[in-house]
Amino acid sequence: MKPALFSVLLLHLAEAAFGLPTQETFSVPVQDLHPDPHYRNNGTIASACHRKKPKSDPERGGVYGAPRSDCDSSLALIDHVMNWLEKEWVDEIDFVLWTGDSARHDNDRIVPRTPSEIYELNRLLVSKMEKIFGKRGIPVVPSLGNNDIWRPNAITQEFSSIWRPYIPFPSYQVFARGGYFSKEIIPGRLAAISLNTMYFYDSNKAVGGCEWVNRDQGGNQADPGNLELDWLEVQLDDFRSRGIKVWISGHVPPSPGNYFPECLWRYTAIVLRYQDTVVGQVFGHMNVDFFFYLDAHDLRAPVTEGESTVGMLKKDKDKKLHRDLVSDFAELPKLRKLDMDDFSIVNVAPAIVPNPYMPGIRVWGYNVTGWENQTAVTLKNPDREHRHRHPDKERCKRAEDKKKWWCKMPKREWYSDADAPSRKNGLWSPLGYAQFWLPDLRVDGTGPPEWELEYATYQNVHDPRAQDGWRPIPARMVSELKNKDMNKVLPYGMEDGTIGSWMKLARRIGQKKRTLREDFRRLMYME
Repeated sequence: MKPALFSVLLLHLAEAAFGLPTQETFSVPVQDLHPDPHYRNNGTIASACHRKKPKSDPERGGVYGAPRSDCDSSLALIDHVMNWLEKEWVDEIDFVLWTGDSARHDNDRIVPRTPSEIYELNRLLVSKMEKIFGKRGIPVVPSLGNNDIWRPNAITQEFSSIWRPYIPFPSYQVFARGGYFSKEIIPGRLAAISLNTMYFYDSNKAVGGCEWVNRDQGGNQADPGNLELDWLEVQLDDFRSRGIKVWISGHVPPSPGNYFPECLWRYTAIVLRYQDTVVGQVFGHMNVDFFFYLDAHDLRAPVTEGESTVGMLKKDKDKKLHRDLVSDFAELPKLRKLDMDDFSIVNVAPAIVPNPYMPGIRVWGYNVTGWENQTAVTLKNPDREHRHRHPDKERCKRAEDKKKWWCKMPKREWYSDADAPSRKNGLWSPLGYAQFWLPDLRVDGTGPPEWELEYATYQNVHDPRAQDGWRPIPARMVSELKNKDMNKVLPYGMEDGTIGSWMKLARRIGQKKRTLREDFRRLMYME
């Protein structure tokens, strides 16, 4: 098996000038940076670290930030992150997924955030990305966050200009209209789709929430969420027809409590239908570390507004999100009773900003065994009925339900394949990730804070089966782990990052074994 790396910003790096995988393939997601140009060392937490008064206030931020506070990222922290990525990973990662929120929060009435500041902060980060990744030919795929846009639907030509290095020419008009685009990161083999999740986000009351209108009756389909989902279907259908696998990235994760019900229903249906094409989904926004699954059974009984099976709380002080996830996992039957056609996995990575937790960066590995010899792919036709794919027929016969939007959704072909890379470890399959963090932002004058391996999903940190002694973490860190409890560093022991492996982990967490549940909580909140 020949692995590769990518980073979730996500950061994706490709071999310079050729767009081909490196010997070791990784990717990096970079999420929720929130740089703050007004941040002041020794500023008070009460002032969002913008002012040093009152002098009597003992709660203050340091050079590299104020951990577990409401302050955003100092520019020193942003530079420290970029320097570390360049030093440790730039020669190994293949692409970067940059999932948004690249401006500070608007949390200071004395210094309100302005559109020009939002644009300037994005330009600042683009310049840093270009210096590290762009000059080496490493693809970067940015997405819009809710703190990147002004009042939050003004997708202006400004972002088209700011992100011009990253938006392919064929996608330029689409991005200028809607703020989303697709990009082949390994031409003809692997692509990334950048979503504008602001059209699905239920806090955005200026959009229609993907309201379904029967097209056959001449209904108005101009809602931007529906237009984006129509576009997503076309993109996935095109990539599938060409045998190209896809990573989907965006800012706000697809879940009840985050998406409008119709948007969530349609998005879930689409990614499940194209399960043989979508190899991974990466989102940010929540500032916590967790995963969850999209379930075809939810298409039978959609969550309506006011309901939420998973409480997506931005500042989860009472750990409700953890309890809700464990509750969902506990309801899973034994693995042999699960039909893996019915699931898709969503990964939500922690943020760079130390608000409200600690800075973290995730580096994914994926399988590139045999990519050099990959030929045209023969697609399998759907061989199953659409069971569990649409609302219950009997329910939709009831007078109170038959006119509901979920009973009017058209049926579509369902593309699932047990041999697809999302289901079986093979070419382009995600292998797992290693997560690094800054557990202490204080400095003692000897240098900046040290990055440490928080944990990895793998069974070990040096796979002896892999070619060239592949390691999912920097070699110098392997020796540093000798004195650590490996059960804490490798708590999950996953074989790979396929759907079945994640569902197996979910069921293990859902069982009553306290240790793994506690590990899941500890890692979620960086405790």
